[in-house]
Amino acid sequence: MKSIVFVCLGNICRSPIAEGCAKKIIKEQMLDIKVTSAGTGSWHIGESPCPNSIKVCKKHGIDISHYRATQFTKKDINSYDLVVALDSSNFSDLKNMGVKNLVKLGDYGYNSQDVPDPYFFDGFDGFEKVYEMIESCVKELLLIVLR
Repeated sequence: MKSIVFVCLGNICRSPIAEGCAKKIIKEQMLDIKVTSAGTGSWHIGESPCPNSIKVCKKHGIDISHYRATQFTKKDINSYDLVVALDSSNFSDLKNMGVKNLVKLGDYGYNSQDVPDPYFFDGFDGFEKVYEMIESCVKELLLIVLR
């Protein structure tokens, strides 16, 4: 395993959190794996993660403020060893795009649940809940794929 990309819809809240969590774990384990994130949509390209994603990651010792949103396109299909969708909708979009090396993050600790968009919750608590789910699933994912 040399590279992983985490994919959500806009690449400004969930997937940057997943990227940050994975990079932290990979650094702590002194592994050599490239990690990035992207969105299936194009409307946030070049934007920073949303303020609450930056805040929740900072609270957990992760700085994602310098990340910039990108779009996952057909040209990216063979660029990564593993493509990790954050929810069923993105999984379906990526599968329809032709991605073969595809998994859903919620399959690694949350009974195949989708990682919900934190904006569906009230206030900052939603970001904390989403962070906890992402962190737990990323840890399990890395344990399994790195065996």
